[in-house]
Amino acid sequence: MPGLVDTTIRLLGQEPLAGRVPTADVYRLAEILDGAGFAALEVTGGGCFDSAVKRGVESPWERIRALKARVSTPLAMGLRGRFLVGSRPSDTDTIRRFVATAAENGIDVFRIHDPLNDVEGMREVGAAILAAGRTFDAGLVYSAGRTGEAETLLEQARRLPDIGASRILLHDPTGSLQPHRASDLVRRLAEATGLPVGVYFQGVGGNALATSIEAARAGADLISCSAYPVALTLHRAPAEELAPTLEGLGISTGVDIDALWQAADLIDEHIGDELIAPLAPRIAVRAAEYGFPAGLVAALDAHLRTYGAADRLDDVLDELARVRTETGWLPLASPVSQILASQALINVLSASRYQTVVDELREILAGRYGHTPGEPDATVKRAVELVTAGHSLPADDPPLEDVREEAAGLATSEEELLLLGLFKESAEPLLRAIRSRMEPRGEGVDDVDLPRAERIREIVALVQESGVGEITIEDGDMRVTVRRTDAGAPAAASAAPLATQEPSPLPEVRPTGDTIRVEAPMVGTFYRSASPGASPFVEVGDPVVPGQTLCILEAMKLMNEVKSEHGGIVRAIHKENADPVQFGDVLFELEPLNGRPLDAY
Repeated sequence: MPGLVDTTIRLLGQEPLAGRVPTADVYRLAEILDGAGFAALEVTGGGCFDSAVKRGVESPWERIRALKARVSTPLAMGLRGRFLVGSRPSDTDTIRRFVATAAENGIDVFRIHDPLNDVEGMREVGAAILAAGRTFDAGLVYSAGRTGEAETLLEQARRLPDIGASRILLHDPTGSLQPHRASDLVRRLAEATGLPVGVYFQGVGGNALATSIEAARAGADLISCSAYPVALTLHRAPAEELAPTLEGLGISTGVDIDALWQAADLIDEHIGDELIAPLAPRIAVRAAEYGFPAGLVAALDAHLRTYGAADRLDDVLDELARVRTETGWLPLASPVSQILASQALINVLSASRYQTVVDELREILAGRYGHTPGEPDATVKRAVELVTAGHSLPADDPPLEDVREEAAGLATSEEELLLLGLFKESAEPLLRAIRSRMEPRGEGVDDVDLPRAERIREIVALVQESGVGEITIEDGDMRVTVRRTDAGAPAAASAAPLATQEPSPLPEVRPTGDTIRVEAPMVGTFYRSASPGASPFVEVGDPVVPGQTLCILEAMKLMNEVKSEHGGIVRAIHKENADPVQFGDVLFELEPLNGRPLDAY
């Protein structure tokens, strides 16, 4: 009986879906999937870390902990061999510490593939996984051409038992593996190694579903899938179709189909009516014709349009195929596929081949990323050496302890240090956001200084004492609006900094089981939104951060915002619009959260 691995949460955490589903609903989704009977939930990987760092709001480690606190199904993570979640290989110390941190935060299963299909590139990571007492699944990347030849894959697969792999995962990021070949490879990989074989397939036109079904019939013991809305958007095998189809073939998966549709409905609420990274038929056809990942072709098309060269797509795809051959038939998996595509784009737009060379491609040809499946073309390799003569290769990343010293206190835990070491300055805005979120808030009106607070009081007094209906004062980055209302409804405008945005949702981390009572600080009338017909400030299940507005209390014709003093998730709202409240009445109950890293010091 094959097990199904759901990849929905991972795919929702990376581009192009990152941030589309609110954090609270991601956790609701996890709880639904937890009861569906999956063998594992793959919840994070390199794309999720990339997106989290770029968005600068939520630590990817926080999300892992939050999910682990809510589910009992094993959690899985996808890693790029020695690259971990970054774009360059890491040293042994970083690998060991990253895997240990991931395991401590809640990862049970590690799915590893090396971007060059170099088994040696997985050895150190595998050793770290085994040392952490976790499951090590080793992946082999299928791409059309030399990389997809059966004998090439079998040669690499035979070495995987020696590095401690418990399973082989056949990974096809291009959608070019045909169903009959998938069936043949699954059987031959199992026979050659004695290990169980799982599959991670994607592809437009239903190819992912078809290859997954044939792999199951050939004996695959683990198959990846995702919820229908995500599968349709990103060309994966939909769990809602895969599970019943296999059941109809007499292959039981043990998955609850009703729970799958419930998960699909939840996701559909947020992305069902949106056009997300639309894939034009022309792009899908080119991807299938060349055997390239559809997302990579779409990205190249977008770049060419930016340069006013949309008619050169076929030229770039031809050049990409040529560059791939010349550099040793590299697999088209991240980040190598992006490196090759960048070089092909430069070659075409500059009308000169290899006169400008991407640094990462130089490192690949110099052997710094591992062994390539084939031997790079000697002429191209020599040309690159001549063009870049006198230019040293990028230095290796500094040891983590050197990063700690240079960071001057920015990273206050092992997991934050790892983010800084892997993503360098790109991680600094995220770490600063985490620092500000953890710092105690001082007294006063939010972050308004005392002179401004006094001016606000003067404005309030002016409105109270005069017949003015509304007054707005702008001072630098602060706008203050005070409005008198006659009907008792809250005013549409309120005091707010001009240069700041509404607080970003705080991902819940470890529920404590207790609740925080938010009580009325005055007598007044309760309002859930800023104006009649507007959306409520918060709903039950929403995450909130310190300083986020929960409601408005109207008193003496003035609107007073009630803000949360803590981070948490709204578990109960005890008042309705226009309800009268007394001092001390309970307005909200929040579930408190522990947002600090597990090893913060």
